[in-house]
Amino acid sequence: MSAGQVLGANIRTFREQRGLSLSELARRSSIAKGTLSQLESGTGNPTIETVFSLSNALDVPVSELVTERTPPDVVLVRARDVEVLSSAAVDLRLMRRMDIGDTVLEIYDQRVRPGAVQTSEGHPGREHVLVTSGSLRVGPVEKPYELGPGDYVCFPGSTPHLYETLGDEVSSVLVLEYPKH
Repeated sequence: MSAGQVLGANIRTFREQRGLSLSELARRSSIAKGTLSQLESGTGNPTIETVFSLSNALDVPVSELVTERTPPDVVLVRARDVEVLSSAAVDLRLMRRMDIGDTVLEIYDQRVRPGAVQTSEGHPGREHVLVTSGSLRVGPVEKPYELGPGDYVCFPGSTPHLYETLGDEVSSVLVLEYPKH
């Protein structure tokens, strides 16, 4: 797609999202309706002033007008399709791994079973835990935190830590954050 076509498609998208007619956008931007029509069709040759005027009239950054819009990627993971990694007290399903810059994030569906304690001697990175149901004791062995539904904690994974229910099974989201090697 050419730069003119990208600009034209973005103008039309933002104009329609805001419920503006071509005439109303012309009035708000002080750009002739014929010029706007040419721009939307991808045949115009806008000046910097024209692009900034449209940016102001549509209330979007200039970059939103001049860069190609792509639909967001959708990633769908069904729990039933993911292998469960189990230990004495914890069942983990790796739902997604993301490499972001110098960081790796792993997102897990985590279930902690009652009656056992899961311990770790430590590993690189940080652990992020969000409890969705149940009550959980989690964190550094010498000073764990008690979390209920909706509670979140982040702690260094490098120190010995534990996971233990305070009653029935606990459902939670575990995000492991590692430096990329």
